[in-house]
Amino acid sequence: MATPTPFSAPTDRAGSSTNFIRHVPGCGEFRLRPLQLDEDVPLIHDWVSRDYARYWGMQDQSVADVRAAYEQIANAPHSSAFAGLYNGRLSFLMEKYHALDEPIANCYEARSGDYGMHILVAPPRHHIPGFTWHAFTTVMAFMFSDPRVERVVVEPDVRNDKIHALNNRAGFLYQRVIELPGKQAYLAFCTRAGFDTALRREQA
Repeated sequence: MATPTPFSAPTDRAGSSTNFIRHVPGCGEFRLRPLQLDEDVPLIHDWVSRDYARYWGMQDQSVADVRAAYEQIANAPHSSAFAGLYNGRLSFLMEKYHALDEPIANCYEARSGDYGMHILVAPPRHHIPGFTWHAFTTVMAFMFSDPRVERVVVEPDVRNDKIHALNNRAGFLYQRVIELPGKQAYLAFCTRAGFDTALRREQA
């Protein structure tokens, strides 16, 4: 698997490169860029309205509601949203946040180097072997491109078996069940070393 490389020098408020590009041999190019509300939200609204995205919590929201939610994320000093492109096409979405500034900080002893992420993959147009894994690991590599990130924190809904499988495969260690607004979730962490070990295991 190719080593991810920064695409450009500018940084977001959380300290990451605002563009990130990664080439996966035999699959294609994965890129992250800041979410563009007018351009991206109509398609994202289609994704979040579908049953497979029920754990995203936006199934009943309008396009305007989804836009307002991401405008709030974009304007907050501790969070950012990014569009994931696969070979130039919008194909996944990620959110990044500083754990100390979110409700999850009330559930454990949060550290300054704890940053959380959420990922949503588009409904498939056709089968691409390994696509979800490559999108997920691109997001993780992007998170760790920020030197401030010591651990990636996730809080997936306890019922979301698909994301649990990805998290475990990527090196997350599950801790316990926690209560968050609107859901019962698992608390899990992944360090750089844990992620690197997981990638090496995949390549073996």
